[in-house]
Amino acid sequence: MSADNPPATGSWVWGPYSRLGLIVFLVTLVLDQAHKWWMLLGYGIADKGRVYVTPFLDLVYVKNTGISYSMFDQDSFAGQLMLASFGLLATIAMWIWLARGGTGKLLAVSLGLIMGGAIGNAIDRLILGGVADFFSLHAFGFYWYVFNIADVAIVAGVLGLLYDSLMASRKDAAKSL
Repeated sequence: MSADNPPATGSWVWGPYSRLGLIVFLVTLVLDQAHKWWMLLGYGIADKGRVYVTPFLDLVYVKNTGISYSMFDQDSFAGQLMLASFGLLATIAMWIWLARGGTGKLLAVSLGLIMGGAIGNAIDRLILGGVADFFSLHAFGFYWYVFNIADVAIVAGVLGLLYDSLMASRKDAAKSL
């Protein structure tokens, strides 16, 4: 094997950091789903309308039938099934990435966050017909999109992957000096 193509560090289903990734995945999924169901059934957010929390944060129930910013809006069950299937396939691909080449804790945590968020939103699509979003950030009359815990986990995971990739590039550059 050349330095450009290192050997795989794990099997197709389990690698050295799979346990950490699985724990983060499960914690993310449970927190996301518990929060969503508490907001819907316990707190009854759908009947309350917009709930003021701070000058920049409100709680509101929005069912997003698309993806980010409601792009690729899919009102039908078949459309929701397609989007949920995409989330499942992406999660399987990330799990294989973690098992085969996961070489660090940051990568495992980042992938676990993304996978937990993706499956959490996929469950919503299948049960609710869209993703349940609750947090509305706003300032000076400008409202950003409404999001949920799964969305926060996905963004945090992507940021972790970006940071991990930049740190690996810096380490490689330092070794070549």
